[in-house]
Amino acid sequence: MTLPEASATSRRNFPASIDIVIPSYNEAATLPITAPAIIEFLQMVIASEGASCRLRLILVDDGSRDETWATICALTREFPEVTGLKLARNYGHQNALLAGLAHANAEVTISIDADLQDDLAAMGSMIERYCEGAEIVFGVREERTADRLFKRATAIGFYRFMKAIKIDLVHNHADYRLMSRKAIEALMRHDEANLFLRGLISTMGFSTAVVTYDRAPRIAGETSYTLRKMIGLALTGLLAFSTIPLRLIAITGLIASLISLCVAFWVIASTIFNRAYIVPGWASILLPISLFASLQMLSAGIIGEYVGRIYLEVKRRPRFLVDRVESGAETSNEAAQPRA
Repeated sequence: MTLPEASATSRRNFPASIDIVIPSYNEAATLPITAPAIIEFLQMVIASEGASCRLRLILVDDGSRDETWATICALTREFPEVTGLKLARNYGHQNALLAGLAHANAEVTISIDADLQDDLAAMGSMIERYCEGAEIVFGVREERTADRLFKRATAIGFYRFMKAIKIDLVHNHADYRLMSRKAIEALMRHDEANLFLRGLISTMGFSTAVVTYDRAPRIAGETSYTLRKMIGLALTGLLAFSTIPLRLIAITGLIASLISLCVAFWVIASTIFNRAYIVPGWASILLPISLFASLQMLSAGIIGEYVGRIYLEVKRRPRFLVDRVESGAETSNEAAQPRA
């Protein structure tokens, strides 16, 4: 996907406020490194511009099972720029990210993972693209050499498959991006429960730009993004933005019907001309039955995936609930309004 570069004629001043949203699940080992590094880098960027800018880090604890929330609370006491959100339970990476974006109220908001694999220097370039007029700036990995071979191969296959079925994604872009306040407000108007933010944000429009960077290894800890979660995210992206699987079912059914019709004509013609064939053995009977039964089960499964997601949408349950918010000396309990 080729994105238009922002026009320099719509140049803005340096943003008056910046929020950084970091969804976290079992990241107690990484956050004490990540938070100070981001604060220090952005303070340096702000100072180099001679700007007056309010900086805030929003650390979202997505129902972690380790000491992530205690670590976040400690960071809020150490750094006045840090705000912690504790979700009521584990809602998944996309919902945790949405919770942080919903809590953000800055002129620009940048989302980044807690593992610090995304290059911080790209933030400066993102802000520069925003000042040039972009409402959304996508962080795109130059290469995936830091990923393991299996993850790299599956990621490449995923993006190629999405492109083949006409789902408009930014290649090698995950959730490292800058969004203006206008873009955040537009995103919050989308009410779908099955979230695939990288696909949803790509379809919103607005002026966009791309910043490329090299991805580094994790600074600490182990990734919590398992193969099962990656498959689930890929399925959500596929089913939320395309009806091609349903169309393939219809095409397969049409082809099977034509084959069956041809076989029926062959049987009728053989009977008329007294050339009926009797094939010994059970394979000629069992294999076609097994094939068509398998196709029916696969078709029912795909339809069931769509129906299940419709079921989740129509129930209108909250996409996340915030249990606690902590910022410095202030701590509160609150239920978020995710569909506002």
